[in-house]
Amino acid sequence: MSLKIEEKISLAPLTSWLVGGVADFFCLPTSVGELKEALKFADAKSLPITVLGGGSNVLISDLGIRGLTIGLKNFRDLKAAEVDGQLEIRCLSGASKSDLLRVFLKYQLEPALFLAGIPGDVGGGIVMNAGVAENFKPREFCEIVAEFEVLKPDFSEKKYSNKDVQWSYRHSRGWEPGIITWVTLRWPLHKDPSILEKVRSANKGRLSKQPLDMPSCGSVFINPPGHKAAQLIDSCGLKGFSIGGAQVSMKHANFIVNTGSATAEQLWSVIQHVKQTVAREKNVELTTEVVLLGDWPKD
Repeated sequence: MSLKIEEKISLAPLTSWLVGGVADFFCLPTSVGELKEALKFADAKSLPITVLGGGSNVLISDLGIRGLTIGLKNFRDLKAAEVDGQLEIRCLSGASKSDLLRVFLKYQLEPALFLAGIPGDVGGGIVMNAGVAENFKPREFCEIVAEFEVLKPDFSEKKYSNKDVQWSYRHSRGWEPGIITWVTLRWPLHKDPSILEKVRSANKGRLSKQPLDMPSCGSVFINPPGHKAAQLIDSCGLKGFSIGGAQVSMKHANFIVNTGSATAEQLWSVIQHVKQTVAREKNVELTTEVVLLGDWPKD
């Protein structure tokens, strides 16, 4: 086996919240071949599998993750070319959105603007149909994805075109189960020479409104129909509410930040408190964008 599989690896440094326990087994494949090696290793030992992408939309338990955790941060080969009047990018799912951003900026294309506003990797962008609140074009991942390939649990590979997938607000369906591997993105080659300045301006605006200098997962809650989650939370007086090192940001109420010593349990407790308070005071049910990973204690 060429793939290195390690034991008892701390996962906190691999998440944007910088919290979480250890993985029983951990590996960082760089190719689809190595990814298959990882799945076969887990299959031979009857280990459950957890896939960890960019780490920006997950909360890993303080108790860690049982079985094999497959990290995708080195799974990021990327190539770009002009094809029939479009920019075509083919990349592995672990490529970061900032990798894409640099390519779209090079070609002076519109997707750079929305990519500047979302963290994480390409695979995660597809899984949750990542997007921004601003009325940009494009504003969701489904608008730039042409097709992608999925490695199925039986080690077969299947390709899905954009129209094969059911896209909705912060969700994609119809391709599961499996692990997204290769992704093809396309966008017309209609250059916007002002795109770099637009990205700089948007980033400046985000920095003034969002706690980008503190560990967080970005927006915690999906905007409910007819509402903005941040406004609901703020109107309940929850800015600054904290449990241990986990705090509702004073700058943006839909961000929960790690002030330096937070645990996953504290972050989850703050999330639950916010949900319960908004439900009680505003009669609105908030839904989290955050995915829980690992060995969480049973209530």
